Amino acid sequence: MSPNAVTLSIAGVYLAATIAIGYLTRKNSATARQFLHARGMLPTAITSISFVAANCGALDIVGLVAASAKYGVLALHFYWIGAIPAMVFLALFMMPVYTRSRAMTVPDFLRIRYNDATQILSALCLAAMMSFISGISLYAIGTVLHVFFGWSFFNIVAITSSVVLCYVLTGGLKATIYNEVLQLALTIAGLAPLVYFVLRDFHGLHGLAADLPATMTHLWASIPVSGHSTATMDVIGVVFGLGFVLSCGYWCTDFVLIQRALAAHTVEGSIRTPLFAAIVKLCFPILVILPGMAAAVFYLRGNHLHYDQALPFLMRHYYGRGLLGLGISAILASLMSGLAGNINALATLWTHDLYRAHIRRNRDDAHYLAVGRITVAVATCISIATAYIALRYNNLMDYLQLLFSLFNAPLFATFLLGMFTTWATPEAGFYGLLTGLSVSIAHNLLVHFHLVVYGSDMLADFYGAIYGCASCVVATTIISLFTRPKSREELSGITYLTHESKSRHISAGTWALAGGVLAACLALNILFR
Repeated sequence: MSPNAVTLSIAGVYLAATIAIGYLTRKNSATARQFLHARGMLPTAITSISFVAANCGALDIVGLVAASAKYGVLALHFYWIGAIPAMVFLALFMMPVYTRSRAMTVPDFLRIRYNDATQILSALCLAAMMSFISGISLYAIGTVLHVFFGWSFFNIVAITSSVVLCYVLTGGLKATIYNEVLQLALTIAGLAPLVYFVLRDFHGLHGLAADLPATMTHLWASIPVSGHSTATMDVIGVVFGLGFVLSCGYWCTDFVLIQRALAAHTVEGSIRTPLFAAIVKLCFPILVILPGMAAAVFYLRGNHLHYDQALPFLMRHYYGRGLLGLGISAILASLMSGLAGNINALATLWTHDLYRAHIRRNRDDAHYLAVGRITVAVATCISIATAYIALRYNNLMDYLQLLFSLFNAPLFATFLLGMFTTWATPEAGFYGLLTGLSVSIAHNLLVHFHLVVYGSDMLADFYGAIYGCASCVVATTIISLFTRPKSREELSGITYLTHESKSRHISAGTWALAGGVLAACLALNILFR
């Protein structure tokens, strides 16, 4: 379809607003620390919204609409068991350690807890993962706008990456976070009418479910306990692969998310940021899973489309010209949010954890600020390159979970043992992480060459995460038996066990908030079982 003036004007106003926010926040990004970290600079309300928005990029919007079109209501697992418990665990047990440690980044924490080698390896892993994820965001933008307007993939990627580059270069992390607040509001406004039209068209949720196979309408009853070679999903894969390893690996170690929680003014604000975000996460499936299930009905009726085209297909089907402009802007907002967050985080990793720590030490602040800005530009170019890799996949969620199973699963095991034990040694931290990465990659190769068979790509990712995490734990434990651990004095303040009890104190209101979130999550799983 050809764009009209209303559609282009709405999208144009949004793009101009993102650049304006970057310009307005530039004064508070004058140093390398402010530009890259923005630590302790923002209200909890802003960091909480940004925490949600950073997650609700390609992962939640295009990816999960596509996943629910492919798997049905099973995609709810990514919101509830695949998010809420891990967000609560991050808030209550990991954020107190993060906030009071001397670490500025996730790999920096591993340097303090283990050694330089572990920091470098983890930084390289996270940098690789962020490069691929930012490419996914660009790919999704290109796919969506190509479906709407027929524009070439390269032109779309060049324009949107240029806009992101402008505001990230100008205002750094603070500009990225404030833009994420705008992007989340626009995302909700653009998707809410679609939910209304879907429910009206199918005469409610029960009417929608009646048009789908039973295997796509039950959260737990439709999947076996075990059966990875034939089932789309099974209970073992969902509970341990997604609910424990992938969920905690993403929410508890993802540098983009941790950055936003650490930007809160106070320690209590950093702790509450994931909890407030979890409340939104409980409700967000309404905006993406329902439309995805409607797309599944259209597919069953003979509309054979790429799964990642499900959301633009529905908008073209239900929206008029005015609403279509808002819908396109909503998709752009969510995807650019993920792109900007990963580009900024990639620049921070390179500048702080690799360049400043191991290549050029003790240079002045202006030098590191310049390096950070240059890295933002380089990271944008890398994102364009990795966008072409994403073209090989027909479902973004499958691709994302593959990346998380390769990189986040072993990294989470290294963090878990490092933060909650005192016996994990520096050498064990490095070689355990290396072992976990090797096992995850080897498992993916076996699946790729059909030497190990699963009922779906998603289930293969779940089991790959289990194997990567378990092998890291086993290797770290065995190597720790034969190497010397750090003393409790060396570990003071950087593990949960060596923090002063007063520094771990969490208010009764925060505990009550966490309990309410977990109770709501359990109730939803029972309701949709």
